[in-house]
Amino acid sequence: MNESLLRELVPAVIGVLVRRGADFAAAEDAVQDALVEAVRAPQEVRDPKGWLITVAWRKFLDAARAETSRRDRELRAESEPEPGPAESADDTLRLYFLCAHPSLTPSSAVALTLRAVGGLTTRQIAQAYLVPESTMAQRISRAKRTVAGVRFTRPGDVATVLRVLYLVFNEGYSGDVDLAAEAIRLTRQLAAMTKDEEVAGLLALMLLHHARRPARTTPDGRLVPLAEQDRGRWDTRMIAEGVDILQAALARDRLGEFQAQAAIAALHADAPTAAETDWVQIVEWYDELVRLTGNPVARLNRAVAVGEADGARAGLAALAELDPGLPRHTAAAAYLHERAGDPATAARLYAEAARKAPSLPERDHLTRQAARLNARPRE
Repeated sequence: MNESLLRELVPAVIGVLVRRGADFAAAEDAVQDALVEAVRAPQEVRDPKGWLITVAWRKFLDAARAETSRRDRELRAESEPEPGPAESADDTLRLYFLCAHPSLTPSSAVALTLRAVGGLTTRQIAQAYLVPESTMAQRISRAKRTVAGVRFTRPGDVATVLRVLYLVFNEGYSGDVDLAAEAIRLTRQLAAMTKDEEVAGLLALMLLHHARRPARTTPDGRLVPLAEQDRGRWDTRMIAEGVDILQAALARDRLGEFQAQAAIAALHADAPTAAETDWVQIVEWYDELVRLTGNPVARLNRAVAVGEADGARAGLAALAELDPGLPRHTAAAAYLHERAGDPATAARLYAEAARKAPSLPERDHLTRQAARLNARPRE
């Protein structure tokens, strides 16, 4: 069967099993086992979702029979529904909330949701969290043990669900466009259900970033920096929608992290050219973001913005106050040194940053930057 289609069906199938009485951890295990069997299936089936539900439910019953008494096994077997049309309800957003279970820490809840519902691999989640894959595998295993046997009837909190949606979108934004589109779809659903300003802020942020996607890479997959992107390829309708949503959220005067990030993205989208970007306002919004979160990545991005607003030397001074071990710190230093008129140092730092790059496209981009500067004649 088509593996991409099967991954899309996972949340709905887990949802069906949970509604039939399976606890989440057991349902997720059963669906994963069914996926393995589906991939090995010699031929296509007419109703992949119905087939997957049937196989996953039987996998769940088999596991239950191995752990319970004969009487309990018989009762569960009798409750197996007759084959028929699969339920069509969209359970994905509901499962996001259920995975944000009160018994889990926010980080564990996010990891579990990304793995079980978001369809990301353990390696992808580890990269998003900047931790070793083995560490993330242990975190996900602990989360599943924590919720084993727990009926997910009490939803978790909106903030955790937003964090999951944001990470799923970022993974899609850097690779699989379907993941990004799915994150936007679910965030739209959530925004329609609540007046939460941060939900609106996240939706605006996603739209503003997604609007630039066509210009972010060349046909051969090379990254195009924001300043060099063809702004004529940006989706102006999506930008306008994102700005409208953001303005409505900001008008309620309950600023949060995603609203601040969206405001920065809006300022970039509003500039007709890179040279006309309002860097002074962007620095002010980064100040708000740092105040709200204390996030070291936000501090790093602020240093680069200071370099644009007040000159490269000011940016380097702000960067010097930060931990040099931060992801992309070396790349930021390389950029600012180039802007400051020190191409030799910039070339060395670009090459060093390339060796640390988390993805192949980013590594190739940084390598080309180093090569470009090294090819220039020395004064």
